[in-house]
Amino acid sequence: MKNLFAIVVVGMLSISAFAQDKIAKIEFKTDVIDYGTIEKGADGVRVFEFTNTGNAPLIITKVSSTCGCTIPKKPEAPILPGNTGEIEVKYNTQLVNPIRKTITVISNAETPTVALKIKGEVVDPKKN
Repeated sequence: MKNLFAIVVVGMLSISAFAQDKIAKIEFKTDVIDYGTIEKGADGVRVFEFTNTGNAPLIITKVSSTCGCTIPKKPEAPILPGNTGEIEVKYNTQLVNPIRKTITVISNAETPTVALKIKGEVVDPKKN
């Protein structure tokens, strides 16, 4: 009976140790997108590409911006280990001014919060 109990305990410890090793990891190609100088009304959509380099599905629960002028869009489905995904960002290029915004990504990854940045400047060619 003692042997059976020992086997069960060792088996449970092994399973819990194995389960703890499963973790998602998010790795972005870049954490800054530079729009450069763009004209008022230009296409404001850019994409941050990332890979799940972990060994568990990556679930992005929330993406948010520091301003209503920047609208991020997250993937809805989990990103499986080894697969890639995208965070799409749309900046309102009707606003003529410098671009300095932060997009916050929250997920179940080993690093649960990641800050991405966009920068550049929107100019009005009619005012030159």
